[in-house]
Amino acid sequence: MLLRIFTEPQQGASYDDLLAVARKTEENGFDAFFRSDHYLAMGDHDGLPGPTDAWITLAGLARETQRIKLGTLVSSATYRNPGVLAITVAQVDQMSGGRAELGLGAGWYEAEHKAYGMDFPDTPGRFDLLTEQLELITGLWDTPVGEKYDFAGKHYQLTDSPALPKPVQQPHPPVIVGGAGKKRTPALAAQFASEFNAGFRTVELTDTLFRRVQAACDAIGRDPKTLALSTAHTVVVGKDDAEVKQRADAIGRDVDDLRQNSIAGTPAEVVDRLSQYAAVGSQRQYVQIMDLQDLDHLDLIAAEVLPQVS
Repeated sequence: MLLRIFTEPQQGASYDDLLAVARKTEENGFDAFFRSDHYLAMGDHDGLPGPTDAWITLAGLARETQRIKLGTLVSSATYRNPGVLAITVAQVDQMSGGRAELGLGAGWYEAEHKAYGMDFPDTPGRFDLLTEQLELITGLWDTPVGEKYDFAGKHYQLTDSPALPKPVQQPHPPVIVGGAGKKRTPALAAQFASEFNAGFRTVELTDTLFRRVQAACDAIGRDPKTLALSTAHTVVVGKDDAEVKQRADAIGRDVDDLRQNSIAGTPAEVVDRLSQYAAVGSQRQYVQIMDLQDLDHLDLIAAEVLPQVS
C-alpha cells in the first residue's frame, strides 16, 4: 500500500505551511502530497490566514519538489471552467515533470459557494457538470497535436479547440473519482478514472464500494485491475497512548472516536488498521493530516508505519 499525505488547508494554512509539509512528505519517502480543494473553513475554525487556491499551490510545489506526485482530493466541478482546468493541470504536469494528478468531483459544500459567489446546482445538476467535465478534459488531453477538438454538451461547447497544452504524462495525468454514489459515481469512475477513492468509510462499506465500481468496469468491458483503488482517513499516530491523545486533542477530536471511525493509535495499531483496508483491495491510503505544524508526526509515520505497509 502506498501512503499519500493529504492536507486540508482551508482549515488554516499558508503556502509556506504547505511547502513545509510537502518537503517533509518527499524527504520521508511518501508517495504523494495531496490537498483538498476548498475555499472556506469548516466547523469552528476561523481559517486564518485564509484560503489558498489548490492549483496555484500545486504549481508552486511542482517547482519546489522533485519526486512526489501532486494532486487534489478533489477539485469541484462547480469551481472552474473545464477547458481552463485542462490547461491548468497540463501546465502543472509540465512544471513538475509529469507528477500531476486530478481528483475531480461534483462538489458538496454549499456554504463556500455562497461565500465566494459560485453557482451551486442541485445534486443531479452537479453530476451533469462533472460528467461533461470528465469527458471534455480527458478529450482535450487525448487529442493528438495538430488536430482540433469539438465538444457539444448541455453545459459546455467547444469549437475547433487546438487542445493545447499537452501534459507530460501519456495518455494523460491520472484522474481520480470517488464517493459512495450507487450508480453515477461507479459508472463515471469506470469510464474516465485511473483511480477510485472510497474515502472516510468503514472497511465493510469500502469493500462494497470497491465491488460496485469493479462491477461497473465489467459492465463496459474494462478490466477492473486497470482501475486503482484507494482510501482516505484522518490519521493520528503516537508512540504511546498518551501521545495519541495529545495529537487527537490538538485537532479537537475524541481519541476513541478516531480509533473507531478513522485511523488512530500506536504504530502497530495503525499498521493493523491499514492492513484491513489493504485486504479489501486498497492500494493507496490518503493519510489526512490535520495539524500541519506537527512535522514530527510525519517523521513517526514514515519511520514506524510506512515500512510496514509499503
